Order: sequence, then structure tokens, then C-alpha cells
Amino acid sequence: MCRSIKTLRPPFTDEVTEEDIRAAALQYVRKISGFRAPAAHNAEAFDHAVEEIARVSAELLASLRVRGGAPAPASPAQG
Repeated sequence: MCRSIKTLRPPFTDEVTEEDIRAAALQYVRKISGFRAPAAHNAEAFDHAVEEIARVSAELLASLRVRGGAPAPASPAQG
């Protein structure tokens, strides 16, 4: 699923930006909704889903621990 979504945690990615997280969230919502871009009547729900998934993804990344390492640094999306 979603082969274009890259892994956003060490050691695969050292620096994760808010843009990286949002791009992954957008790809996920596109995949599960089946829409590359939603129709006007679905745009609000689509955009809300992208924002919520980006938010919880940032929380997840901030709380993950890499084996033998410290917690991941807080992402810019949490600021």
C-alpha cells in the first residue's frame, strides 16, 4: 500500500519536516478515499482527514524510540 510514502523515523530519515508528515498524510488519505483530489462537496472532509492524520503522525513520531536510542526529537508539527 502507498509505496510513495517514505519511512519517517531514524535510521531511515534523520530529519523530518512538517511538510514530510503532511505529504505522507495526503498520500494516505488519497489511497483510502480513492480520490487524488476530492470534489468540492468532499473537500472539507478530505482536508480535515489530512490534517488529523498529519497531527497524530507527528505525535507518533515524537513518541517512538529507536532500539538503543533516545526518544525521537519533537517534530516541527508539534510546535
